[in-house]
Amino acid sequence: MLVRLTYLAVTNAFAALWLLPMGDRDKDVEILVLRHQITVLERQLGSSTKVRFAPEDRAFLAALLTSLPRQGLRRLRLLVSPDTVLRWHRDLLKRRHGRTCRPKRPGRPPTVRSIRVLILRLVRENPAWGYRRVHGELTTLGIKVAASTVWEILKQEGVDPAPDRASTSWADFLHSQADALLACDFIETVTLNGQRQYILAVIELATRRVRVLGTTAHPTATWVTQVFRNLVMDLQDAGCRPRYLIRDRDGKFPALIQEILAEAGIQTVLTGVRMPRMNSIMERWVQSCRRELLDRCLLWNESHLRRALGEYEGFYNRHRAHQALGQAAPLRAVPIPIADPEQIICLNIRRRDRLGGILHEYLNAA
Repeated sequence: MLVRLTYLAVTNAFAALWLLPMGDRDKDVEILVLRHQITVLERQLGSSTKVRFAPEDRAFLAALLTSLPRQGLRRLRLLVSPDTVLRWHRDLLKRRHGRTCRPKRPGRPPTVRSIRVLILRLVRENPAWGYRRVHGELTTLGIKVAASTVWEILKQEGVDPAPDRASTSWADFLHSQADALLACDFIETVTLNGQRQYILAVIELATRRVRVLGTTAHPTATWVTQVFRNLVMDLQDAGCRPRYLIRDRDGKFPALIQEILAEAGIQTVLTGVRMPRMNSIMERWVQSCRRELLDRCLLWNESHLRRALGEYEGFYNRHRAHQALGQAAPLRAVPIPIADPEQIICLNIRRRDRLGGILHEYLNAA
């Protein structure tokens, strides 16, 4: 409104300067023309239609016409009554004095922004803390703030009460225990001789290292049990000490494997019914194995399948880049970036084919 009011004042000031050289006769003719136009406008609008003025129009007309006496206002041809113009003037003065004489803000002063940031940081880093615990921690830091203020800040930010925030979600569990988590699953495929094969694999969630435990056409309880015994011995030889193993509720897993894993200090965690996202990292590897190997390779029999899975396991663990590891491989770190442009130009990149060209590895031969 202030910008448009300033614009009206400036444009009409130039209009007043333009009227200075005009004679009284020309001014009277222009006034009569304007009065007649207003009469035509009133006749077209009718008595039932109300003319609406913008706030800046009201302020400009009130400042321009208030200097005239009431009799002078009545002689003018206006779209509103003189009382309306005077009311506009009173509202303009009230708004002006209201801004200059605005009362002070009631209540306590607002909390310092740095304190609000600190409260939210404490809650974010300590999900089990309630507002009373946060208030006590602030007191030990020498920050004087009321407990009710902490409660209001948490409420404004949409933070739930402490009992709700104390419950650990599945994502928080995976992030906090990633170094001690394993995940396993069965993969089904069919070879060219028409035999259905079952592949059992396990992945370390922290390093993304994959171990293909074996493949068979008959996943009996004896075979699965022996495979998990071999897994426990391999983990002990590698110095890996996982605490949890995530798997689904497939009937091919016998109950005996829980005892075998429990003796090694590994607790079995079952996913929900038809909830593959609870084992998302393993499901992602299954998808990669199908897309990069099983869907692109003609597997004759079980022996050929085992050889192909061995090649893919080595490729996945030693060469394939992983976004979760910063483009490193589980058993290979990211090399030091080449800073010299001359060395980039002179690179000798060679390709190594695996499985007859199904998988490609690129190495710097320089």
